[in-house]
Amino acid sequence: MTIPAYLTLEEVVARYRGQISEGTLRNWRSMRIGPSFIKIGKAVLYPVEELDRWDRSNLVQCRRTRSLPFETVGADREAG
Repeated sequence: MTIPAYLTLEEVVARYRGQISEGTLRNWRSMRIGPSFIKIGKAVLYPVEELDRWDRSNLVQCRRTRSLPFETVGADREAG
C-alpha cells in the first residue's frame, strides 16, 4: 500500500481521529496557522510531509522519571 503524498480535508480529520474538526482546519487556514496546505482551485490538500513536520513541532518532550538507586531495588527483591 502506498502512502499518498497529499491528504484531503476529510483524510486529515481521520488522521487525527476526529480531534481536529474540518471547521478548526478551515479557521486555521484563514488565520495561516496550523499545518501547511496547498490550494488548487477549490481543492485544499495537505502534504503528508508537512503534517509529519507539524506533528514533530507539536511534540511534547517529557523528562525521564528518576530511577531508584540500585541498592534500594536490590533490597526490595530480598524482602519479597
